[in-house]
Amino acid sequence: MPATAITIVSEARSRKRPGYAKRDIGGIGIAVMEREAAIAEVVDAVSTGSHMKMAFCNANLVNVAAGNAALLRSLSTFLVLADGIGVDLGSWILYGKAFPANLNGTDFFPTLFARSGRPMRVALLGGRPGVADRAVANLTKRYPAHRFSVVSHGYFTAEEEPLLLEGLKAQRPDLLLVAMGNPLQERFIADKLGPQHGSVAAGVGALFDFFADEVPRAPELVRKARLEWIFRLWLEPRRLWRRYVLGNPAFLMRMARQYAMGGRRSG
Repeated sequence: MPATAITIVSEARSRKRPGYAKRDIGGIGIAVMEREAAIAEVVDAVSTGSHMKMAFCNANLVNVAAGNAALLRSLSTFLVLADGIGVDLGSWILYGKAFPANLNGTDFFPTLFARSGRPMRVALLGGRPGVADRAVANLTKRYPAHRFSVVSHGYFTAEEEPLLLEGLKAQRPDLLLVAMGNPLQERFIADKLGPQHGSVAAGVGALFDFFADEVPRAPELVRKARLEWIFRLWLEPRRLWRRYVLGNPAFLMRMARQYAMGGRRSG
């Protein structure tokens, strides 16, 4: 294993939050965790007022982070959840078993909002102009126990950023959802956000589009078959073909190389 990868894995282990194991998928330490345990981690951070950074790792994030030592070091300080069939395939190749649960944000956060017995202040940052506003309107109707607000769309300028961060400090939401896509959202959370900006900051990709009813979910049978990525590719081929048509084979090659370098792992 290259020295950079050894350093990243070592840092990930040393910074591991207590209470759960991690599996190294392409240099990213993904939590081995059931849905209820992941929800408990978020609820605990909110209730204690501590600060936690979250990411949802799919095959695309592994590809984006490959060779990016700074991003991999940042992700070693996040709670990283397994998102999608790609990382499950990687886990089968490297560890001989899948992750305990598919924890994609599109299902995770509605479950969190529905089950949380504590009202939360949830702020949305990112997405195209107007999308977060429509998402907030829908979320407020669906989960009236919580308070949802918009910080900004994702096209704010460098000159606007300091004022935006000051506003977050004044608000300090329980949960900040950051929708900028990989790796911009992870870099923003790692480099710009701290305990003063909120309890939990999570990178959520295209989540606002689903909350705003801009993009439909795949039919339930497609989701159960773990083929939602095909449905998304069918809906948005021009935007997503590189991610899936080129990205999925590249991810599998990375898993094969990682297996060839270290063999089957335990964890």
